[in-house]
Amino acid sequence: MTIKEKTEDVLLRVSNAAEKSGRSLNDITVVAVTKTVGVDKINEVVSSGIINLGENRVQEFNNKYNQLINNDVKWHMIGHLQTNKVKYIIDKVELIHSVESIKLAKEIDKKAEKNNIIAKILIELNIGQEYSKFGVSEDDIIDLLKELEQFNNIKICGLMTVAPYCNNPEDIRWVFKKMKEKYDNISTLHFKNVEMKYLSMGMTNDFEIAIEEGANIVRIGTGFFGERNY
Repeated sequence: MTIKEKTEDVLLRVSNAAEKSGRSLNDITVVAVTKTVGVDKINEVVSSGIINLGENRVQEFNNKYNQLINNDVKWHMIGHLQTNKVKYIIDKVELIHSVESIKLAKEIDKKAEKNNIIAKILIELNIGQEYSKFGVSEDDIIDLLKELEQFNNIKICGLMTVAPYCNNPEDIRWVFKKMKEKYDNISTLHFKNVEMKYLSMGMTNDFEIAIEEGANIVRIGTGFFGERNY
C-alpha cells in the first residue's frame, strides 16, 4: 500500500471507531508519528491530509522542522523531554504530550515566559504501572496538578498515556477506561491553569479501542509509514 492508501485506511478506521463512541472523525486529532521517517515520506502523509505530526526526539524534530512543504503543519512533542532540550522546541510545537514532573513543568514555564507564550501541555500518566515507562502514577496526579497552579505560562490541556503493548488490544481496554475516568474526574475540579480538552492515547496497535473509550488524540506511526528499524 502507498502512504496515501495507508492514510485513507487509518482515517476510515478512526472514523468507524469514533462513530462507535458517538463522535465523528472531525472529533479526533490524528497525529502521524514521524520517528526515524524521512522528510519525503512525511510530506506524502501531509499531502494526504494529515497536518498533525509527532516527534519523540528533539534533535530529529529540529532536523525536520523547516523542511516540510506545508506551513500549516502542527508539531507535537510526544517523547520524553529533557529539561535542557525545552528551549529548542518551546516556540515551535503545538502541544507537549509528555510532562510528568514538576521539574520539567517549571522549565517549560520559564522558557514559555521568556518567549512570551503560553505553552500547552498534557500530563503523562503511567496507568499500566510499567517500570520501563515514564509518567505520573494515578495516585500522584492531583498533587502534581496542585503544584502546577504556581505557573503562569503553561496551560494543562489534558492527559496522555502509553498503554502496555498487547497482541490483543482488548486486554488493555481497562487502561483506556481508567484514563477516561481520570480525565472526567479532573474535568470536574477547578485548578487555576487546567482546561481538560485532550485525551491522548492509542497507537497503531490499539487506537480503535482507545477511541471507543474516549481518546480524542491518537498517535499513529506504523499505520502510516510501516514497520521501522529503531
